[in-house]
Amino acid sequence: MVVRSAERLRAAEEVVAQLRGELDEVGVSLPSLGVDVVSLASESTYPLLELGRCNLDTALRLAAVLHAVRR
Repeated sequence: MVVRSAERLRAAEEVVAQLRGELDEVGVSLPSLGVDVVSLASESTYPLLELGRCNLDTALRLAAVLHAVRR
């Protein structure tokens, strides 16, 4: 199945928006969250997402949220 670039980008942008919304709900912000445009040119079905860099406070919040979910 060949997925056109525009479809792949739209799907990735939808996932980014969903992930950003969910992270916002638990107080975590990843400012660099986005679509890795280089991976759009690859042969894979969907592009990669760039989770980006974050400061220590954000990393600790994310770790705390993930820990709480496992309980």
